Amino acid sequence: MDINFIENIDTGVNNWNAIQNWVQSSIENEGKKTGVLSFVFMTDEELLTYNRKYLNHDYYTDVITFDDSDLLTINGDILISLEMIKNNHKELKISYKSEFLRVIIHGIMHLCGYKDKEDLDIIEMRKKEEFYLNRVAFEL
Repeated sequence: MDINFIENIDTGVNNWNAIQNWVQSSIENEGKKTGVLSFVFMTDEELLTYNRKYLNHDYYTDVITFDDSDLLTINGDILISLEMIKNNHKELKISYKSEFLRVIIHGIMHLCGYKDKEDLDIIEMRKKEEFYLNRVAFEL
């Protein structure tokens, strides 16, 4: 198991060990093993560049997941816009912590095989996000 957090910009987060343990526990709860994961925090513009280059999408997003998993081992890179997290938490009137962790677990759920393009898939993804957010017992 190897979980890396790469901060190209200041996240304001110091409790990476607790987040790592939560991520690993969530993956195990899905019946899978943690392999090599990288979380990369960046600006909106940086993430937009990846969205255009690798996904041919010309729009801003909060998270992009590059999946390199095999059957039961979760591997991948999760690119996250910190600016989008900050905007979302203000716009949605939720805590920074909730939005920060929601985006992390959203990426993990994609690596575990959950989708979010169809209405029923979105509902299932939201249920998974809420389930794992309710299991958070630490502060950022």
